[in-house]
This record gives sequence, structure tokens and C-alpha cells, in this order.
Amino acid sequence: MNEFEFFNPTKIIFGEKAIEKLASQIKEYKNILLTYGGGSIKKNGIYDSVVEVLERENKNVFELSGIMPNPRKEKVYEGIDICKTNHIDFILAVGGGSVIDCAKAIAIGAKTEKDFWKTFYIDWEECRDGIPLGTILTLSATGTEMDAGSVITDWENHIKTNYTTDYMYPKFSILDPTYTYSLPKEQTIYGSIDILAHVFEQYFSIPDESNLSDNLSEAIIKTVIDNLEVAIENPNNYEARSNLMWCSTMALNGIIGLGKEQDWNSHQIEHALSAIYDIAHGAGLAIVFPNWMKHVYKRAIGKFKRYAITIWNVDVTNKTDEEIALEGIERTKQYFSKIGAPVTLREVNIEKEEIEKIVEAVIVTGEGSYLKPNKEDIREILISAY
Repeated sequence: MNEFEFFNPTKIIFGEKAIEKLASQIKEYKNILLTYGGGSIKKNGIYDSVVEVLERENKNVFELSGIMPNPRKEKVYEGIDICKTNHIDFILAVGGGSVIDCAKAIAIGAKTEKDFWKTFYIDWEECRDGIPLGTILTLSATGTEMDAGSVITDWENHIKTNYTTDYMYPKFSILDPTYTYSLPKEQTIYGSIDILAHVFEQYFSIPDESNLSDNLSEAIIKTVIDNLEVAIENPNNYEARSNLMWCSTMALNGIIGLGKEQDWNSHQIEHALSAIYDIAHGAGLAIVFPNWMKHVYKRAIGKFKRYAITIWNVDVTNKTDEEIALEGIERTKQYFSKIGAPVTLREVNIEKEEIEKIVEAVIVTGEGSYLKPNKEDIREILISAY
């Protein structure tokens, strides 16, 4: 394994009725910004449970609602204005990854007089302060409830990019699996694909010698596969929902990437897709990832062989290592299709003629593990995804 340092200060409060611990976590704060999405938390009762606690604790509560999937910078500006006008000293994000990512951007944006978008998300200047925040998770997907990153979209210019700073770590995250019972089937599926993609970005990278991080990654992948179909068939199955929720957190809290080079180029490609077409992040990843795998597998035949055998139980009889690796990749694509995700650009109504526009929108970082892709690599991956 490569050398590493590890730090993660987020407190996790996990389990049914975890909301009962909220009051003890916010005692020192007075002016709270409550952020949430399109209103589903009002329909399923989560909003009432949260507000009841805040009112009982005599907090001054201000709200920012309507945070959309692929959260846009305009919503961040709106939240920053609320924070500065009302002297907000804590942000409580109730929702999935989009709501939490937006809250994180607000938290650091409200502590600077500079333009948050240009300063942090474009120029990547160092962040020196942030309003503390906590989260109440309602979707198992992004892992943002226990990491230091946030992804925001500039819709007008088709830019979707991330920023990372320790000031974005939530002080606490409340994870109640029952809060995911009422999710639409599609969100459960796309959220689970997002979890898998986060693991893939870390697992498919150097070093490939036997290591604990890869073993943990394989355990998460298998746990997601084992529990997703259960959750689809029975949305109120607590064990399945709890396993998916903890997989979401473990996939991106930094642990399984320790000692690994990591990649993240499939996410860069998907960010261009959803920045232009506003498709679900998990849907875009289902389209991109098998084709990225197909593009790079020859550079790591041994790792893709291991993946095929360990995850998909591919029969190795009379097969070459390359055939085994390719079968594992194909099984991944078939699995995504089986659970109801798109696996081609055609399925999300993107024409072949539009591929060049996507290629140009991809932010090429010059980083990667098996491959540091250029525009031509990205073009070939997207053409194969058509």
C-alpha cells in the first residue's frame, strides 16, 4: 500500500429514531439554516420531526428549500445571503447528496467576501473558514454525509465541478435507514449505482497487490448487490436499507481509498453529462463506467480478473485471463441494465452527434491511475457508450 494520512471528524449517529439525538448535537448553536429539497420530507413526516426538535430547543430557524438534483450555484448564492443576513451559526441539511453538497458550499461561501464559485470551485483557492453543519440523510448514495467534498453545477455554462476542504466535514450525520423507505424505486437504484461507482474509482487503481483497502471495497460491492434487489422488492426492509445506507457512507469516507492511487475520471465524464443534460448522476455513471472499464482493462488484467471472479463468480474454466476480465465487465453492464438503469447514451436520448459537445465539457485533470486520459480517450469511451 502507498503511504497515507487519514482524518475524518464526522460523528455518525446511526439507527432507527436516531433523530432523538439531534437536540444534543446542536445545543451550542442558535441561528440555524435548515436546507432541503423539493418537499418530500414534508410528505413523509421527516420535516415535522426535525422542526419539532428545533422549536423545542428554542432555535431561530431559517429555511432554504427547493434544492434541486445536481445543485446549482444560484441556490448556493441564495443560501449565502440568508446566512449573512441572519447571522447563521449552524446549517442543518436534511436530504440526499444534492441538499448536503449545496449546504456545504453555502457553509464556506458565507464565510468569505469573495465569490464562492470562482474562488473555490474554479480557482480552488484555500478555504480558511466555514459555518459548521450537520446532516440528516434521506438517500443512500453519495457518501457526502461523511466526507469533505461538494459538487456544484453552473448550469448556464455546463460546468459541474467539486471542491474539497476540511471545513466541509459535517460535525455529525444522522443516519436513520427508515428515512429511505419512501424513496422512489429509481432513486434507490441510482443511489446504489453511485455507491458502486465510488468504490470502483478507488478499487480499480494502483497498487493492485493484495491489500485491505481492496478487500473492504469488494465487501461493499457485494453488500450493495445483495441488498439492492431486496430493497427494490421490499422498500421497508430495514436490514437491506441499513446495509445500503452504511455502504453509502463507507464508500466515500476515505477509508477504502487509503493506500490507493484512485482514479475518478469516470466521474469527470459523468459530470459533463449531467451538467449538459441534467440526467441523474447514477444514470450517467451506469452508462460511463462499464465503457471506462472496457477502455482500460488491458492495463490491469489481473485486477479485472480478480473482480470478475470475486464479485460475479465468473467460471474460469478454459478461459484466458482476458476473457475472464471481459466477462466481469459485461456482467457489470448486464447488472445495471437488469436493475433498470440505462447503459447507453441512446437510452437517455443523447444523439451520437452530441458526443463531441460532451467531450469538450469534460474537465481533463491530467490525473488517473491505470490511464491518465486525454480528450481522445474520453471520446472513445463515449462512442462505445452509444
